[in-house]
Amino acid sequence: MRYEYKEPSSGGYFSLTTQASHFQQTFSQQDQLLFTIAWNRGASQKITIDEIEMDFPQNQFLTLMANQTFAFSRPQEMVVWQYNREFYCIIDHDQEVSCAGFLFYGSQGAMFMQPAIEDIRKYELLLEVFKDEFGSQDNIQGEMLRMLLKRLIIKLTRLGKEQYLEEPLSGNEYDAVRQFNLLVENNFRKLHQVQDYANLLNKAPKTLSNLFAKYNHRTPLQVIRERIALEGKRLILYTDRSASEIAYELGFEEPAHFSRFFKKMVGKSPSEFKKELKSQQLTT
Repeated sequence: MRYEYKEPSSGGYFSLTTQASHFQQTFSQQDQLLFTIAWNRGASQKITIDEIEMDFPQNQFLTLMANQTFAFSRPQEMVVWQYNREFYCIIDHDQEVSCAGFLFYGSQGAMFMQPAIEDIRKYELLLEVFKDEFGSQDNIQGEMLRMLLKRLIIKLTRLGKEQYLEEPLSGNEYDAVRQFNLLVENNFRKLHQVQDYANLLNKAPKTLSNLFAKYNHRTPLQVIRERIALEGKRLILYTDRSASEIAYELGFEEPAHFSRFFKKMVGKSPSEFKKELKSQQLTT
């Protein structure tokens, strides 16, 4: 079942989907820019994100970006919230939820979050409140739904911090990491060096390295390069652009530079990666 709310004045969109027979987000839908919070209410199943299959354990949550393609193996057991920037912008409201650069736009990869057994009932009750509010028809319905969404995001941000921050970060350290991740998301096509981002943050590159050693044991340079490589794979997978076009789009002066970079990061050249993809498609 799908519950939907639309705001004609702002273009805001928010939906809640349960027990769907089919559910996926494709590359062609990216112009809708829908952020996703998914909750697996059934047994462990598979989720495919950008053609990579992984386990989605029972009762765990996962946040997904608007530029990610994904599909569930058993969508009928999923609870899925989706909203666009016009309905609730996590960047504009960062002081409310503090999740930009962590739950969304983060550098941790897929963050599966497991609530404690005693907390699952709280999420179930919150889900029922969402359903009730989608059934309301008055002039404050949008604000009520935004309030509930904010509550859900705050709960998941706290849960994610408990499970993914091995060492506690101070408020300033946490904010600096999130700011770095957001800057990478917005600038990876043209800024490829840690020094570029250190300048924007008014911090020394060494300071950023120390922060990420506490945060997720990946260096800032790895975060930048992995984001570029991920976008390269997406453009190869889902568009007909040539390797040269992709190279220029991702800020490489020469296609050969991009090919060497891609092979170092992915283990295959762009042409080999595309050929392997076509071979897999023919056998499925």
